[in-house]
Amino acid sequence: MDTKKSFDMTRRQFVMSSAALLTAGALTHDAVASQGAAAARGPFRVIIDTDPGVDDALALLLAMRSPELKIEAITPVAGNVPLELTLPNALRLVEIAGRTDIPVAAGARAPLLRRLVTATYAHGENGLGGAVFPEPTTKPVSESASEYIRHIVRKYPHEVTLITLGPLTNIATALNSDPELAGMVRGLTMMGGSLSGGNITPAAEFNIYVDPEAARIVFQSGIPITMVGLDVTRKTSLTEEHVRVLEAAQNPASQAAAKIGRNAINHNRDRGFLVGPNMHDSLAVAAFLDPTILKWQDYYVDVEVAGELTAGETLGYSPVAGDLKRRPGMEKDLAASMTIRGSAPTLASTKTSPVVREKYVPNTKVGIDVDSSRFFELLIGRLAGK
Repeated sequence: MDTKKSFDMTRRQFVMSSAALLTAGALTHDAVASQGAAAARGPFRVIIDTDPGVDDALALLLAMRSPELKIEAITPVAGNVPLELTLPNALRLVEIAGRTDIPVAAGARAPLLRRLVTATYAHGENGLGGAVFPEPTTKPVSESASEYIRHIVRKYPHEVTLITLGPLTNIATALNSDPELAGMVRGLTMMGGSLSGGNITPAAEFNIYVDPEAARIVFQSGIPITMVGLDVTRKTSLTEEHVRVLEAAQNPASQAAAKIGRNAINHNRDRGFLVGPNMHDSLAVAAFLDPTILKWQDYYVDVEVAGELTAGETLGYSPVAGDLKRRPGMEKDLAASMTIRGSAPTLASTKTSPVVREKYVPNTKVGIDVDSSRFFELLIGRLAGK
């Protein structure tokens, strides 16, 4: 597939999209809230797209020990480490959790248009903080991740939520190959992005930075999005006490999580950090299981793809945030008149500033605060078997 052509088409379709589509996107945000509130009942069909990864590993173990979730597939992607490691890491984790019933489908080896940037400096050369486990004996399914995502979503239209813990290459590839797919996805809960600065550049969070073109396709797709970004995940540091609780529990998942967690804490200490690793991806899973752990605010979110220094930055537009705040009762009027613009024209251009959106319509619920204690009660409690 010509990914560059597909991306260009998506942008063009987005800019020219109708007001009816925007209105539909706004209405579906009520479904996001009800989806989260209902997650305590379950089970809910999910596909977990991931790049294990230390925090991905604990997130996957949490998901596989959560009866609210009917995990239809795990789809590894290149990100924290190359696919040659994220794929066997995912297979190891389903074996450790005793969940080899969950299909694992190999995903993209590289971003849509860019060379792969990894985070071995944070996750170790093997992606699991240096924690060593036996080679997996389970095999992936024959279909690629993007094909398998399409297959499952079409099999269960409007029932499947995508939980994404890595770069969004697999999801964008599936959407590019099937124009009707976005309308069949129930929702997407992502670990990614930030409205308060990045962790790989001052502007960009890692997952979005690795494949900003893919992220832009997803944000512009019309899928109801719940974004769990650095604004909240930076408040979820794993501690020695957490690891000791996991070590004391006698089950394979807790023992594996403790091993990975202790290695990650030691790795952070060796690098001079004062706190343990943040549980970015586990918080995204927890946010789906219990959205009341976080505080949410509606934004229109877009992704910078052209910036030399800012590629991968997620920009959040809101009539009730920053300098745009108004007294109560005026937000609706401001939203109706709020135009979302691109960059100012250069001297060499005769064009005016491009209008990205004629009218403000939120496309994303963004986590803006978190109850860290409740989050760790859920994470450590589930892994420890309490």
